[in-house]
Amino acid sequence: MQNPISTHVKNRIGFISLNRPEKRNALSPELIQALSLAFSEFEKNEEVKVVIIKAEGKAFCAGADLDYLERMQGFSFEENLADSKRLQALFSKIYEFPKVVIAQIQGPALAGGCGLVTVCDFAFATPGALFGYTEVKIGFIPALVSVFLSEQIGQAKTTELLLSGELISSTKAAELGLITETVDQEFLEKRTLEFAQKLISENSTFSMQQTKQLLRSLGMEARHKALDLAAEANAKARGHADCVKGVSSFLSKIKPSW
Repeated sequence: MQNPISTHVKNRIGFISLNRPEKRNALSPELIQALSLAFSEFEKNEEVKVVIIKAEGKAFCAGADLDYLERMQGFSFEENLADSKRLQALFSKIYEFPKVVIAQIQGPALAGGCGLVTVCDFAFATPGALFGYTEVKIGFIPALVSVFLSEQIGQAKTTELLLSGELISSTKAAELGLITETVDQEFLEKRTLEFAQKLISENSTFSMQQTKQLLRSLGMEARHKALDLAAEANAKARGHADCVKGVSSFLSKIKPSW
């Protein structure tokens, strides 16, 4: 079985590459577990000062693995809650990770994939990359990401993005503060590496860690409580008739009638 990610360390940067291009790097349980383990390893590795997460293929991450989401509709609420908690734990781990995390986005980042971008500290994307929380279009809800996104860009813009489910350009994403900067495709890797190296050479490890820890401690208790509620909402939504219908329609390439 192909490893869902690849990792390596070079010049004090820990690289994580999503490696399911044939599935548009969709978030399968195996990918979520592999990402969690990779971040745990990089946290312990004193050589790593900055982490860059990128992806193979044309898409950065298409969101939840819909084949798995369809199977989950037969799970009990308790099984769905446990599964939702695993994604919650991954997002929280990245968001509160003691080292700087940078996303390098070469293609679409949708739904849970856009959530992955949201929990990174910086994000650089090509002009052709698209972003969107498209859960409402398949009868699902963007529960977990709503907590992080509202903290990052504010309630009003979060409401706009999550209720519309519309896709936005990287330029619009940068204007909203969802990503840091738009970079031409040919310069994306170079720009991301240069930015990472600047952090490494010019900024104190201690200072960046303590600053990020301070920022993430603000509202932490409320955030964790909200995430627990979001995980429950996520689990409940999976068994709802609209979600069953939406996922089935998507897999069948049929537009659902709402």
